[in-house]
Amino acid sequence: MDDLEYREAFLNGNSKKVEDLVKNALEAGVSPRIIINQALIPAMEIVGQKFKDDEIFLPEVMLAARAMQSGLKILKPLLTGEQKNYVGRVVIGTVHGDHHDIGKNLVAMMLEGAGFEVFDLGANVSAERFLQALQQHQPDILGLSSLLTTTMPKMKEVLSLLETTGVRSKIKVMIGGAPVTQEYADRIGADGYASNAGSAVELAKKFCRN
Repeated sequence: MDDLEYREAFLNGNSKKVEDLVKNALEAGVSPRIIINQALIPAMEIVGQKFKDDEIFLPEVMLAARAMQSGLKILKPLLTGEQKNYVGRVVIGTVHGDHHDIGKNLVAMMLEGAGFEVFDLGANVSAERFLQALQQHQPDILGLSSLLTTTMPKMKEVLSLLETTGVRSKIKVMIGGAPVTQEYADRIGADGYASNAGSAVELAKKFCRN
């Protein structure tokens, strides 16, 4: 399937166009999984690459991600009972005390657009809630976000809880957010750091390939 029309619709943030393309493809007999794998995901990968190369910026990426979500909203109910070949499974959330979620939402949407199954816990998530979600969903990756310097220590609290409960060795932990750095990730023992949504997707793919 040619993803060019989807790519143009994403880059223009045209959710209505994406919905029409998806509906037309379904009416033509194309399976939901093929639409996702051969149209939505490749188109979103182009958006991610353009963002990484500074050819487009955060507002355009947010609109593209929302356009992609409009397509997935139509397709997901049709996948019930169908084998889901996800790239990997991710639990993601903003740490306790921090109610910022725009960056985290973008990462979650782009991960989903890249073929991951994503469980988004939202913002202001306690260490205990992260642990509960890991035990429930058994993901490959845990993503922690912090947009405030004052809440960055909460990331360490999550990692410490995973250590004491014996969960830490079973999962890759990636962190991000405006005040977060690679040095901080190294200091608290996270497996990786991503400075933006495109890098987060690349890192998650790397973790799931290894």
